[in-house]
Amino acid sequence: MYSFSKNLKIFSLSLMVVGAVALGIGFLSAPTTVEEAKAMVADAHGHGGHGGHGDHDTHADDHAGTHKDEAHHSDHHDDHADDHHDKNKEAYAHSDSHDAHGGGHGDSHDKHLLHQLQNRPWAATYVAALFFMMIALGALAFYAIQRAAQAGWSILLFRVMEGITAYLLPGSIIVFVLLVLSGLHLNHLFVWMDAEVVAHDEIIQNKQSYLNVPFFLARALFYIVGWNLYRFYSRKFSMAQDNDNGIGYHKKNFRLAAGFLVFYIVTESMMSWDWIMSVDPHWFSTLFGWYVFASMIVTAVTVIAMVTIYLKSKGLLEEVNDSHIHDLGKFMFGFSVFWTYLWFSQFMLIWYSNIPEEVTYFITRIEDYNLLFFGMVVMNFVLPLLILMNSDYKRNNWFIIMTGIIIVLGHYLDFYNMIMPATVGDQWSFGLSELGSASLFAGLFLYVVFSALAKAPLKPKGDPLVKESEHFVY
Repeated sequence: MYSFSKNLKIFSLSLMVVGAVALGIGFLSAPTTVEEAKAMVADAHGHGGHGGHGDHDTHADDHAGTHKDEAHHSDHHDDHADDHHDKNKEAYAHSDSHDAHGGGHGDSHDKHLLHQLQNRPWAATYVAALFFMMIALGALAFYAIQRAAQAGWSILLFRVMEGITAYLLPGSIIVFVLLVLSGLHLNHLFVWMDAEVVAHDEIIQNKQSYLNVPFFLARALFYIVGWNLYRFYSRKFSMAQDNDNGIGYHKKNFRLAAGFLVFYIVTESMMSWDWIMSVDPHWFSTLFGWYVFASMIVTAVTVIAMVTIYLKSKGLLEEVNDSHIHDLGKFMFGFSVFWTYLWFSQFMLIWYSNIPEEVTYFITRIEDYNLLFFGMVVMNFVLPLLILMNSDYKRNNWFIIMTGIIIVLGHYLDFYNMIMPATVGDQWSFGLSELGSASLFAGLFLYVVFSALAKAPLKPKGDPLVKESEHFVY
């Protein structure tokens, strides 16, 4: 039986406290007026600019981003495409007016600069909340796959998976609260929620039957309730199986997992469109649901492996052997390759077709997030490939931990790249808001997961396939 160690508890609580303080400072430091926003940008450039996103003139005084876009597209598109792209760029920047040629353009530009800077702590919070919730959801999907497949090798890891999925309830509630706050217009994360923007944007107007706040929140609630109901009953049946001599609960979990996977496939894709893709309401990708799934599942499997190795280092999970770790390493390797395949497929097809409303997504990230955009590919594909390609390394705990840290950080950057360009534009950096939110939710995740692990025996002794898992060696 695992006991939540005092040191780990203090560490997780410390992360939460430090993160909450840093994030609070980030919110308090956000500008409240256009003048404050201009001063912040001027001061930032006076001290070397934002963490690595290039040399920019002061946004309050010029329209460098607009001119840069026009220069880029002059080589690729006709005048109509330029106008279309400029319209998209303004929407992504969360401008409150699309009158790009009118006398109010300067005021509009200043307002969206203010909104970008006000969005920074909100967006940083949203990225961290979404990322850690996705780890729990990915672990739940992986757990359901094992149940539905009636896999024998992974039975000894079920309690670890169930412990990680314990974060799904608090994590999904936090995400839902953030979505509600967005719907109440306390931030500008979702530009399609701004009635003034919608009034001047025909593309968003045509999507209002789907992208409207009541339906958006109703869908979110539907997803969250469904996921958590499966987690509750699968855990309940798993615990009941420990004290049952038959296989009744095992069969219930099998049927429940099969049904859940159908529900999950649909709701995961819709969730990806709603919670992530809709921050760029002019852009779409038919691969996006799969892309988010790949990022989610590889991070979840990685965390499962890391938690398992940690518990083994404490003298627990004695029957988990190198073959179990090796299989987790193979999933880490395989899903990393799968993620890369989807990343390249999405990027290559959109970049090659060069359709303005689609390619804008990548232009924004390559121009303003170049290091992060391509750096995450190295972290999420190149390094895992080089390390985990060797079969012996997948049996080595230190190599799994080292690769796991790279993968978790790399996919955090992946979620950062999905959200931040549409919400803060080129006003990004890694400051108190970003570091504080990551620390806060990492601490909460650790506290919830290891508290759950301490509430039940780590070995599902009643599972009819547990013997197969105990003797899993190859």
